[in-house]
Amino acid sequence: QVQLVESGGGLVQPGGSLRLSCAASGFTLSNYFMGWFRQAPGKERERVSCISRDGRTYYADSVKGRFTISRDTAKNTVSLQMNSLQPDDTAIYYCAAKPLGSSCDGSTFRSWGQGTQVTVSS
Repeated sequence: QVQLVESGGGLVQPGGSLRLSCAASGFTLSNYFMGWFRQAPGKERERVSCISRDGRTYYADSVKGRFTISRDTAKNTVSLQMNSLQPDDTAIYYCAAKPLGSSCDGSTFRSWGQGTQVTVSS
């Protein structure tokens, strides 16, 4: 059974950094297309970043240059390093996985974690 558990969220001041982690179980993460998504209050879910099975990465324009997605095959985890955080980054961040496909479209993912809250505020 595919299971995803996010961690690493919290409260951070503008300009600060956080590192989110997603621990995967029930499958080999390197064989899956992985993604990070976020949803702010009153807004639709938006894609943040994805990493393909062969390591190609995708970033939303709003986070490009500030966020970095990576994968640790030994630990079966995928991480999202977030730097230069701004109040607009405040949201619940979700990890998602799918075995097939190469689109970073959230509607194509079937397995989701429970989410971790990121709040950027002074």
